[in-house]
Amino acid sequence: MALWVEAETIELRANATEDDLQAVIRAVYRQVLGNAHVMESQRLTSAESQLRNGDSSVRDFVRAVAQSDLYRSLFFETSSPYRFVELNFKHLLGRAPQDQTEISEHVQTYNSQGYDAEINSYLDSDEYVLNFGEHTVPSARGSQTQTGIKNVGFNRTFALMRGFAANDAGKSAKLVRDIAVNLPTKIVAPVSGSGAASSTGKRFRVTATRANYGPRVTQGMTTFEIGYNQLSQKIQSIQRTGGKILSIMTAPGTFNVSN
Repeated sequence: MALWVEAETIELRANATEDDLQAVIRAVYRQVLGNAHVMESQRLTSAESQLRNGDSSVRDFVRAVAQSDLYRSLFFETSSPYRFVELNFKHLLGRAPQDQTEISEHVQTYNSQGYDAEINSYLDSDEYVLNFGEHTVPSARGSQTQTGIKNVGFNRTFALMRGFAANDAGKSAKLVRDIAVNLPTKIVAPVSGSGAASSTGKRFRVTATRANYGPRVTQGMTTFEIGYNQLSQKIQSIQRTGGKILSIMTAPGTFNVSN
């Protein structure tokens, strides 16, 4: 089991049934709206119908939700600019922002081009297309190494993820200080009942590649089993020596999931 509960890959296929369609719609609302409860009157029925009729793709539906008045009210009108950008990364790309440059670029996009352009900058990016394409629901990508994504992103993505039972309420950015001064982000225990591991006494298995120290040393893979309190330090140690983290899993027999 992964340290943080990650959504399964959900894709809308050509022969999808109505049940399949509803599963995709629920997954998009859950991911893009940060697990906020969506009342029947708040659903985007027109956008749902377009998806059902094949007139739009999953990416189009994600765009409709992210550009809706509901998303604005939840994450733009009530949040600081940095928190808004932070959540856009989480909801639309499934990761945390890497550095101050990424945040500044998106704040500038909003200031100069407007709200819709800011949302489009994620959905029309090469990163989105490569990872999700037209028909896959965006999801968290924090537990595996991603091409072009710095390893420090593991810690920062974990800091934003809390499982499906938690929502993204909160006005203040969680990562602004660490990113501004380029500090590694500490892994914080998930909230109890979030659907993630709630005990800091659990043990975790970290799989990583060893650093390449020269032509005579073959780069290999190694696994560490450590306690929760040592997890953040071990990740930083791997990163400092040039290794790459492949996965972080709970050790067998130590995982509980809240229902």
